[in-house]
Amino acid sequence: MHHVVFLERDSLKVKVRRPGFEHTYEEHARTNDDQVVPHLQNATVAIINKVGLSEETLAQLPKLKMVAIAATGYDRIDIAACRKRGVAVANIRNYAIHTVPEHVFAMVLALRRNLLAYRQEIEQGAWQKSEQFCLFTHSISELFGATMGIVGEGAIGRGTAAIARGFGMRVLFAYHASSKKKDVVLTPFDQVLAESDILSLHCPLTPATRDMIGINELRRMKRSALLINTARGGLVNESALVRALDENLIAGAGFDVLTTEPPTNGNPLLDLHRPNFILTPHVAWAAAEAMQFLVDQLIDNIEAWVAGKPQNLVT
Repeated sequence: MHHVVFLERDSLKVKVRRPGFEHTYEEHARTNDDQVVPHLQNATVAIINKVGLSEETLAQLPKLKMVAIAATGYDRIDIAACRKRGVAVANIRNYAIHTVPEHVFAMVLALRRNLLAYRQEIEQGAWQKSEQFCLFTHSISELFGATMGIVGEGAIGRGTAAIARGFGMRVLFAYHASSKKKDVVLTPFDQVLAESDILSLHCPLTPATRDMIGINELRRMKRSALLINTARGGLVNESALVRALDENLIAGAGFDVLTTEPPTNGNPLLDLHRPNFILTPHVAWAAAEAMQFLVDQLIDNIEAWVAGKPQNLVT
């Protein structure tokens, strides 16, 4: 009989059905790194979200046979160690193809139309003192005809591209270290940096993509450009971004992710109190509809593996 253990139940705010095979079940609201081994001591199936599984940890869990990730990213799991030990790892696919692109454009529209700056001026009484019916204190730019550069040609990147095209934008997919798709026309990374009015990141965090946007890349971008990151913290050097905004190297940025989450020890982006920067707490994925799709697929992945027909494996 399988023993299923969910390490981070509070990371999902929707109903999670129990697997449809004979099993025992245990869940924990959250799990710290030093609790992983005790919590999984008797588990054959582990459900995790952001908890890490290193080779050292896996060596202490001889009963573990399957890891079901309640997310798409698996950068905190030692996949090579899982393969060596015969531990199957499955992730979630295509659950955020609407919610993340929508979040991207919520940020883009707010920044391109300077909504935060205008709201701030109204709160300070500027409109009330205006000599005419409107204020022209901040620039407003249309999306129609602008260029959207996208790093990451997976389902979310393509969903972002579809919305961009709906606005009448030109879309460029950038060639980058993790590019795999062969059915998308890819443009050299430096060209995408130079031509994009908006650059949106949708690629995984790997050793090759870590700090893929640093001060040199930011200098290659248009001074009128926006940088949006709803993918992974660590893709952008955060200190370099602060410098770029301070020096007006780019026009603004919208981030939903940080290098360390939660940022209990601080982060330079937390101190950016300015109308051309938006920071949200890793919620682009968290629409109720997307989350329910995620948890349904999560249990589907476990049931498929138990039935001998595994799906969505990354091992």
